[in-house]
Amino acid sequence: MLKIKEPSVAGSFYTNDKQTLENQIKKFADESKNTYEYRTRAVIVPHAGLVYSGRLAYEGISQIDRNVKNIFIFAPAHRVAFDGISLSGFDKWKTPLGEIDVNQTICKELEENFNAKFNDNAIAPEHSIEIEVPIIQSVFDEVKIVPVLVGRADFNVVTAILNEYYPNTENAFVISSDLSHFLTDDKAKSIDRKTAEMIEAGDMNGFRFEQACGALGIAGLVEFANLNEYSLIRIDMTNSSAASGDKSSVVGYGCWFLYEGDKNEFIKRYYWDLTIDIAKTTLKALFSDDKISIKYPQVFDEMGACFVTLEKFGQLRGCIGSIIAHQPLITDLVQHAQDAAFNDYRFNKVTENELKDIKVSISLLTEPKSIEFSDEEDLLSKMVPNVDGIIIKDGRYQAVYLPVVWEQLPDKREFLNSLKMKAGLSPNHFSKNFEAFRFESIYIKEH
Repeated sequence: MLKIKEPSVAGSFYTNDKQTLENQIKKFADESKNTYEYRTRAVIVPHAGLVYSGRLAYEGISQIDRNVKNIFIFAPAHRVAFDGISLSGFDKWKTPLGEIDVNQTICKELEENFNAKFNDNAIAPEHSIEIEVPIIQSVFDEVKIVPVLVGRADFNVVTAILNEYYPNTENAFVISSDLSHFLTDDKAKSIDRKTAEMIEAGDMNGFRFEQACGALGIAGLVEFANLNEYSLIRIDMTNSSAASGDKSSVVGYGCWFLYEGDKNEFIKRYYWDLTIDIAKTTLKALFSDDKISIKYPQVFDEMGACFVTLEKFGQLRGCIGSIIAHQPLITDLVQHAQDAAFNDYRFNKVTENELKDIKVSISLLTEPKSIEFSDEEDLLSKMVPNVDGIIIKDGRYQAVYLPVVWEQLPDKREFLNSLKMKAGLSPNHFSKNFEAFRFESIYIKEH
């Protein structure tokens, strides 16, 4: 006989009325702010009551590839304490929208290979998995779920399961987690921004459990992304005050999806035209009293470093940027478009009459990494033309060349000597204090 799990939190975390639930989820779809074309197979979504975080959960789950057959749901245990990870022994889960199959074949594999235990006493009353199920049912016609409740465990078990099952494109993964809990609105936003930066940078050092109740699932996905050189792209962030109006004690919510590649490459692939448009609109606004108003997806709110280059009739007319990501990319992009036009000391300010002849290009930079070398010849041997941007430092002297400069200076020694002169050093200069760093950039050029 089939074992069917009855809903545990219908009527509390979400309505137990089918029509009301369908209407609520349809409203999430109608109000969706998600403009990303990319279809993913792994997301981070919140798990509070649907009235508070349902829209964000919908944003993430609706981002998942519609061709998947199985959706793993990793969620934290709130009600029953246990070691390791727990599985559901039910064949089907029921919500007001109907029944959904549990892939018991995969559950048994997890039991055999990952020391998971079937533990419905822990899973049955838990909201952090069940709250995602009605949204999954509304988005997918035929899919099975693999509920995984995470107790006292190492996040590496989540990474290991992802490593095992992600290569099969029929599998997708939902990491269920809220962010900060019961802080004031201002404090919550500050902490949640820091959490977002850690997730997006792939650096979970110092990540604390109070930043997210599903910390182990998040850390496991971040580690998986790092191992595969994937990126986590922000969809949206909010907190419970958006629904309740109460800013005295809020719960934070965030939503991200996994992209199989570099974030900057993602921006170029899907938002090349928007990136150029932001810079061009910024330049036009320099000669107008109008405020800059551009709609953009939240990937531009992630920390980013860029250079904005202006050319007129093929000749450099201004170039300024950041080497290190220290502010949101949208801020960096707008600031450096303005600075390239007005604050590059090598040129006069761009005039309004020139705008029609100005072409814009933008370089999106990766984080610089130190180059280890024994002498100048060793440094030259490690420089990669047309790939590496190079930063040199020696005391107070510093200069940077973007990878695009290799087009004008293809010889390594000529490239390095020119960079030294840009820093104010002799081409023959070298010392024991000489430092070099490499970075890569994605180049976006106006046609």
